[in-house]
Amino acid sequence: MTATPPETARPDLILQRMMALHPKVIDLTLDRTFRLLATLGHPERQLPPVLHVAGTNGKGSTTAMLRAGVEAAGGVAHVYTSPHLARFNERIRLAGRIIDDASLEAILAEAEAANGADPITYFEITTCAALLAFARTPADWTLLEVGLGGRLDATNVVDRPRLTVITPVSFDHEAYLGNTLALIGGEKAGIIKPGVPCVVGPQQPEAMAVIEARADALGAPLLAYGRQWQVWEERGRMVFQDETGLLDLPLPTLIGAHQVQNAGAAIAGLRHLGFGPDVCEAAVTRAEWPARMQRLRQGPLIDAAGPRAEVWLDGGHNPAAGHALAEAITRLPPRPLHMIVGMLRTKDIGGFLRPLASRAETLHAVSIPGETATLTAAETCAAAREAGFAADEADSVAQAVAAIIKRDPSARILIAGSLYLAGSILRENG
Repeated sequence: MTATPPETARPDLILQRMMALHPKVIDLTLDRTFRLLATLGHPERQLPPVLHVAGTNGKGSTTAMLRAGVEAAGGVAHVYTSPHLARFNERIRLAGRIIDDASLEAILAEAEAANGADPITYFEITTCAALLAFARTPADWTLLEVGLGGRLDATNVVDRPRLTVITPVSFDHEAYLGNTLALIGGEKAGIIKPGVPCVVGPQQPEAMAVIEARADALGAPLLAYGRQWQVWEERGRMVFQDETGLLDLPLPTLIGAHQVQNAGAAIAGLRHLGFGPDVCEAAVTRAEWPARMQRLRQGPLIDAAGPRAEVWLDGGHNPAAGHALAEAITRLPPRPLHMIVGMLRTKDIGGFLRPLASRAETLHAVSIPGETATLTAAETCAAAREAGFAADEADSVAQAVAAIIKRDPSARILIAGSLYLAGSILRENG
């Protein structure tokens, strides 16, 4: 079914209408997704070979490294990720390029027309639209990043992907996925398919047990960290080892020890797919993933900070991300750190902040512009003080930067706590 959108319909207007098709933002089930995919002619059955990536932390970075690797080998990849930072288009990389407005408008309009007024969540209908675009455009690979969980995520509609990947499982979205690592791990393990190899990154025992049980039940071979492959940092290099042999590689361009683990998962997948050492090196050295310890180098905030300061951006927002961020900071040359933090009230702010308290001299708390679920600056400030920070409120990120630079013109400024906050920063300073 094809629909011609009216001339006045732009992608953002269609997306706005799609938000009203279901009373809940999140309602995990696959029934509505399969219904719409059937109406659209089952595009999920017509995709180039699929690499499906789930996990609590690291799935976006691992997907970026997989993309860098297959593209270095001369392949062309479709990539689906979420959420976006500055523009919705970022979620859909069509044959190697972020989808343009005209193509996005066309697939959204077609999905909207096919769905009609039937209830469906925003993520479900936009995922169907992305799969429609992927099915119609030639490519060598399709990389699908899970949105939430895995078992009931709208991306979990491909019967036989080429490979699945599960990055580290930790606590996040407990209201939807469960309040134990075993329950959350079970949701992530829902992407495992019969007979399809699954690469598994480092896991806590409770999560690993349910992943193993699911793989055993489905006859899916596991390529697990600590068993079939290992990765570690040694003398400023990254060493990877599996049954094929040992690779001595540069450290990932993405900063932090957790990125070494993510790179290991990507390399394990690439090696299983038959790619050689050059492709594996490109995966870790060419990958780009915004708002993951990203150094900002242009825009009004950089101008305001002045030439002596550094401004960094990270979208991490759960306890595991807090630990990873604290470790990543120690890898940078020493410099006084000042944080600017805004978070959603659905997140574990104390769990995120506590690992960082000893790393920062000050914290300025802000609310996230345009987000109804944001913690107020006062709430974030109170939580930061409880976590051990010297914290103050600020009306905006710009005001916080000005206060920090007045105190220390050579400051290292880290803006963190939410991908929604990161997106607002990148829209103005990307």
